[in-house]
Amino acid sequence: MTERDAAKKIEKLRNEIRRHEHLYYVLDAPEISDAEYDALMNELKKLEAANPALVTPDSPTQRVGGKPAEGFKKAQHSRPMLSLDNAYSQEELADWDRRVHELAGNLPVEYTAELKLDGLSVALLYQPGPNGSAQLSSGLTRGDGQTGEDVTTNIRTIRSVPLTIPVEKLKKAKLPQEFEVRGEVVMPEKAFLRTNEQREQEGLAAFVNPRNSAAGAVRTLDPSLVANRGLVFFAYFLLVDGEYFAAGQTATLDALTALGFRVNPHRERVRTVEEMLKFINDAETRRASLGYEIDGVVLKVNGHATQQRLGYTGRAPRWAIAYKFTAQAAISKLEDIMITVGRSGKLTPTAMLTPVFVGGVTVSRATLHNADFIERMGLKIGDWVRVERGGDVIPKVAEVVHDAEHPRGTHKFSFPANCPECGNAVVREEGEADWRCVNADCPAKLRESLLHFASRGVMNIEGLGEAAVAQLLERGLVKSVADLYSLSEEQLVGLERFAEKSARTLLNEIERSKKAGLARAIMGLGIRFVGERTAELLAQEFGSIDAIMSASREELERVEEVGPRISEAIEDFFARPANRTLVQALKDAGVNMTAQKKQRTTQLEGLTFVLTGTLPNMTREEAKEKIEAVGGKTAGSVSKKTSYVVAGEEAGSKLDKARELKIPVIDEDGLKALLQGKAPSK
Repeated sequence: MTERDAAKKIEKLRNEIRRHEHLYYVLDAPEISDAEYDALMNELKKLEAANPALVTPDSPTQRVGGKPAEGFKKAQHSRPMLSLDNAYSQEELADWDRRVHELAGNLPVEYTAELKLDGLSVALLYQPGPNGSAQLSSGLTRGDGQTGEDVTTNIRTIRSVPLTIPVEKLKKAKLPQEFEVRGEVVMPEKAFLRTNEQREQEGLAAFVNPRNSAAGAVRTLDPSLVANRGLVFFAYFLLVDGEYFAAGQTATLDALTALGFRVNPHRERVRTVEEMLKFINDAETRRASLGYEIDGVVLKVNGHATQQRLGYTGRAPRWAIAYKFTAQAAISKLEDIMITVGRSGKLTPTAMLTPVFVGGVTVSRATLHNADFIERMGLKIGDWVRVERGGDVIPKVAEVVHDAEHPRGTHKFSFPANCPECGNAVVREEGEADWRCVNADCPAKLRESLLHFASRGVMNIEGLGEAAVAQLLERGLVKSVADLYSLSEEQLVGLERFAEKSARTLLNEIERSKKAGLARAIMGLGIRFVGERTAELLAQEFGSIDAIMSASREELERVEEVGPRISEAIEDFFARPANRTLVQALKDAGVNMTAQKKQRTTQLEGLTFVLTGTLPNMTREEAKEKIEAVGGKTAGSVSKKTSYVVAGEEAGSKLDKARELKIPVIDEDGLKALLQGKAPSK
């Protein structure tokens, strides 16, 4: 196949894959099976591998790629991402409606009612791409409203976010090549429950609700992990030249749909408080069946001119308000309290309830947090309790209900003095809420440690699930995670459901895990308080497990986000001879315990760059990475704080703004000179 033929085939495949991604992730109307989609993607990957010069940043294969980030840079929003004022009753809603009419004067007042999604607000900047298209340039979290974190690489993994918007869609939406889209990243309930199951296997604390889970995922440093979290992006705001879309909110949602974004279908134009309340009641009724969390309804004045007349307070627009739902609750009987033991030895209490319907699901268990929570509540077995599901998919016991219909229980619960798994005494360190089993040989701890070590987010040993781990422990084949690397085919074939082929497959998975890298290996050790992000930062800072083991607490605390509690936990972990023995055993087995150290260069420190137009030899993302790698910052808009504007072909309004403010403008060669420590040519 000639390069020209390959280019045609590649472009055809890309367009076909993009169409199926839009059908699946935006319209919820897939036309092909997952296997057929994977076949198309694999064909594209093979063609691109054979023709690397034809790989482009907006190819579907490039959504996940590259090394984990070294941390998130800060960037200023083009205009502040403000909060919304809240209403909790019909009276408060009516008061707001009255104020809107008074301030609007003779301008028309009509509202767009939308569901209030419970997720993470982000801003996506699109800038000119080839052939009149618009390409995703950057993605920022809300942050403090003025400045957010640049999470572009992670946003690219969300398949409901278009990487490129073709010129045909721009014309349909009547938009230029440069604009900004704001919306909400949410985690569907199924993905949330799946994520928490995985975190529990890893010995990590479960996320409290989908919003926390979505926020945690977007701020994960490894984009390949983000891609597996099942995040969805809903668009609801559109800005052009830093101003909200002048056609109004309803037209904004229509334009976003035309551009190919996922826009929530549950929206309506309303005029009166009565119509608002009907939409709110309908939304609360359908809340349980949506498959994602909402915590209210947002009402926005539809007309742009009326929005401008109403203006803003110090923190919120006067033309929008959020009506917040009350928590969903039901009363159930506390039948028992179950104690489970995690890999760190933590004893976790769970309420076992008479099944009750709460917020669209049947609940039979609820979190009780720890012994202090049970004590504060004065809980007794047989009590009637109020169970809530607010923004929390995981139900919680909110209070004890005591009246004529709901008598108090009679059996006071006492937290066990001994581990329910091994029978050894449990301890609670001063200042901590949790009781723990400190027996190093506790079977529950070893079981959970093995499951954590093998889990997808750690060493990713596929096939080493609960059934296999249980058999390995029963046969005495493993005494620690390091023993996994000395298993033989003969040993595995003797286990239930393990034939020669499945045994070899598992051994290949175990062998492959040796290359997972230092950050994954650190997570696999199960050090208290050291999760995914901290492990990545430690790996980048020290470069080897030996350097981390020998580091002082002061050296550890120089690492971003490592404070006294984490440094103490790391020091305590490596002070134990058994843990050092484990590390040595893993190294002897061939597990990679090294990483590329973060290089610290600061030649562009203090300088802020704005990129506009198409550069001849590097993508905007590549230019951004090169600038930030040597200490510089990038911003999405030109201001007096901008040091340089880097302009390529078809540079837009930012170039005009730079000239107006007399900001130095350089081309790609000028940028390369600065990156090399030279002055740019004039």
